[in-house]
Amino acid sequence: MAVLQDSFHGSDLEVIAKRYHMEQDSIIPYGSNVNPLGISPLARQALIDNIDAIKAYPDRDYISLKTSISNYCGAAPDHLILGNGTSNLIRLTLETLSPKKTLIVAPTYSEYSRAAKLVGSEVDTYMLKNLDDFEIDIDMFLKALNESYELLIICNPNNPTSKALTREQMDTILERCLELDIFVMVDETYVEFVKDINHISSVILTKKYENLIILRSVSKFFAAPGIRLGYAITSNKDFLEATSNGKVPWNINTFASIAGVMFEDEHYINLTKSLIQTERNLIYSALSSRKTIKVFKPEANFVLIKLLKEEQTASEVFDYCIERGFMIRDCTDYEGLGEKYIRFCFMKPEQNDNIVNTILEIV
Repeated sequence: MAVLQDSFHGSDLEVIAKRYHMEQDSIIPYGSNVNPLGISPLARQALIDNIDAIKAYPDRDYISLKTSISNYCGAAPDHLILGNGTSNLIRLTLETLSPKKTLIVAPTYSEYSRAAKLVGSEVDTYMLKNLDDFEIDIDMFLKALNESYELLIICNPNNPTSKALTREQMDTILERCLELDIFVMVDETYVEFVKDINHISSVILTKKYENLIILRSVSKFFAAPGIRLGYAITSNKDFLEATSNGKVPWNINTFASIAGVMFEDEHYINLTKSLIQTERNLIYSALSSRKTIKVFKPEANFVLIKLLKEEQTASEVFDYCIERGFMIRDCTDYEGLGEKYIRFCFMKPEQNDNIVNTILEIV
């Protein structure tokens, strides 16, 4: 089998299937970071029951959807901004703020840098280190902040490191950013997977800081990337006015609005949290004793691994796994990582056993 020359997004199953001459349905996507339980049963039934709703325009104010999100995350409905997925909200935030200079905590999702550069922003990265387990030293980080930055971007929990800042740490950062007049964008796409969301999420801090916007999505936790629904939370009145959904009517489709009942599916939510917490502990325990890899203790629903064998690369491990129908993430294209890092997400127990055993066979 040919050696992989490119890194792929976790959703690139069609591309991978063609490259490796495989049936797409035969590939298990361990690189996608999507909830293995699939879509919420409540959302599934609501979509089936309301298929004819496509004939009508959705409520331009999305009152029902915003109410469901508000009840779910504890943010006021008038502090919510709806978007066509997190990617849309990242672009919207950068276009609205148009910062001259942006600081991004890395290694992280490349779309932040791309969106910043598209609006002409100069981009600096605050690169976390393998030797520090990709964890941030708050005192050192605060010293790196200065008045030249107009925007700070943090993914929390971070992709691909699966590390998270606590709410208290974020509070300290926000306080300093307020003093320096730095706006802060925090992407909480993976926060619902953590053990204790109240220990990590900064949603409540939007009531304290007007220089803060939180981004969230239904793509990962609710396994609904095709719905293209994301939401942002901020108390900044100028930002809310500039991005009012009323300025672009019907920017969320009817089915995304209908599927909002997923936020009320408590059984599904609790089942997901229980599954991920159990599997995260088992996987970390199974991998961390192997001396030929370094496993970074995960907080989200995926784990980052560094390959320690001198001759071994991420593309080699990717090839070995894909031959068996398992698509992991080769992290070579992440700035600050390189060819020694792989990542995979947590699936159902048997699937997790399969990927852990497969990786242990080659590392």
